[in-house]
Amino acid sequence: MPEKILINRYASRRLYNTQSSEYVTLEEVATLIRDGQEVEIKDRKTGEDLTRQYLLQIITEQQCKGESSLPINVLTGLVRSCNSASQNLLPEFLSKSYEAFTEQQEKMLATFSGAIPEKMPADFGFGSPAEWQKTQTEIYSTMMQAFMPGAAPSRPEKAPAPDADEMSEIKEQLAALQRKLDTL
Repeated sequence: MPEKILINRYASRRLYNTQSSEYVTLEEVATLIRDGQEVEIKDRKTGEDLTRQYLLQIITEQQCKGESSLPINVLTGLVRSCNSASQNLLPEFLSKSYEAFTEQQEKMLATFSGAIPEKMPADFGFGSPAEWQKTQTEIYSTMMQAFMPGAAPSRPEKAPAPDADEMSEIKEQLAALQRKLDTL
């Protein structure tokens, strides 16, 4: 893991990267973070840790530019949870959820290592990438709704079972594919 880069904020509100010995903008700090660097932003005079404040500012500026990284329901839930009994649970929940998300993302990237196959490998445990994303979205949505007072968790609707005509068409397509495989 890379060493943390200390960034000092001066009274003039300018940010100074102590590693590169130069003043940086908030966008340059965001670029460092996107590139995998760990940063710590401190007030030069008081030593107060300002990292959280500046990270939130980076996210806010991305939202203002139209880069919607957080859905409205998540932002609303965060605001509501600040004044609820779950306030003390939320930071740990978000931290663990993000760790799980990052771990799954790393596994998926390691599995793909280049091209995305039409179906994910059987040992990964999911169907197509779109199915995986839909499942993850439903899980996170349900988990976040648990932190919103008065909100009942939504249940995804199940797809209707195919009728007899669709089943016979699927069987015919499967048989045609099997014949093609046999000829190969």
